[in-house]
Amino acid sequence: MKSLGNIRRSFAPWADPASKPFISFRNVTKKFGDFTAVDDLSLDIYHREFFALLGASGCGKSTLLRMLAGFEQPTSGEIVLDGADMTGMPPYRRPVNMMFQSYALFPHMTVEKNIAFGLKQDGMPKDEIADRVGQLLKLVKLEKFATRRPNQLSGGQRQRVALARSLAKRPKVLLLDEPLGALDKKLREETQFELMDLQQNLGLTFVVVTHDQEEAMTMADRIAVMSHGKVVQVATPAEIYEAPNCRFVADFIGDVNIFDGKVKAGGNGVVEIAVEGGPTLRTATSDTPASGSSVGFAIRPEKIRVTRAAPANASVNAARGELWDIAYLGDMTVFHVKLAGGNVIKASSLNAQRAVEDPFTYDQEVWVSFDEDAGVLLKD
Repeated sequence: MKSLGNIRRSFAPWADPASKPFISFRNVTKKFGDFTAVDDLSLDIYHREFFALLGASGCGKSTLLRMLAGFEQPTSGEIVLDGADMTGMPPYRRPVNMMFQSYALFPHMTVEKNIAFGLKQDGMPKDEIADRVGQLLKLVKLEKFATRRPNQLSGGQRQRVALARSLAKRPKVLLLDEPLGALDKKLREETQFELMDLQQNLGLTFVVVTHDQEEAMTMADRIAVMSHGKVVQVATPAEIYEAPNCRFVADFIGDVNIFDGKVKAGGNGVVEIAVEGGPTLRTATSDTPASGSSVGFAIRPEKIRVTRAAPANASVNAARGELWDIAYLGDMTVFHVKLAGGNVIKASSLNAQRAVEDPFTYDQEVWVSFDEDAGVLLKD
């Protein structure tokens, strides 16, 4: 499939048939008694990739990360890292390190001693430890805080100490389990970009577990959306958002309107869908379903126009309704429009101008409309 949306960097080894995965989960299953946390899962991650495991609580993403770290062993299947089978290998022998959500810093140690702890355990010479710690303090911009203890640092600073300690032994893969969950919103957003820059500068493979969609969309080269121990879709953030492969992904990622209907007609890359209590939909598709089959149609709020006047072609992808709710959010305004058949459509509009002349009001009659290529057909 053609790449969608903006691309942060020219990096797509998964699209090159000659590229070999750096990490492979091969038919991995993990059971805890009668409960299956990970269900016959196969997944490839590439060298220098920033990869995100995204899903709701209990979907199996943290269990997958812990199996890669060696804290859990698969019930069946195998995990291969850089050509080596990790089956049965203890955590301390694996070329990975994990940064936990709680940071797990030693409260009685200074910043530099926290970072140096693992290196001392490995018996590295003191002068080499000092050099390595100095490099890492500079990398995470904490040179002035080297002699402080964790309780003398802010949440963002403690997060950086934990990151530096995770990188001290120069792992091939850094695993991050909800790494920004303890930070406030503004600091979390700043740290996301810092992690991206750091990952690219170091040239390491990062695998992050998160339930925060925005976090995954911001940082990751690719995202694996998980549900009930399985991977539902693996793709770039833009492809996940613009071209979800099923109803679950469309509904899980961001805001979306989903209509259920039956195929009226199709051909030449376009299909028409009849929606009970809603507009007739016409959408572009590369795979036309059979006439009369039940399908879903997903469209994002920002793809929908809200106007006072009817569009030029009001017979398809357009409907008249009543403004039910209006939410002014500063950068955008969100509208809930109730159609004559009872369906409610969510639309959003960017507030590009500082002042709004003749604003929309509650209970006002409006039209909603969108283009043929604005939504995506869902077959399940």
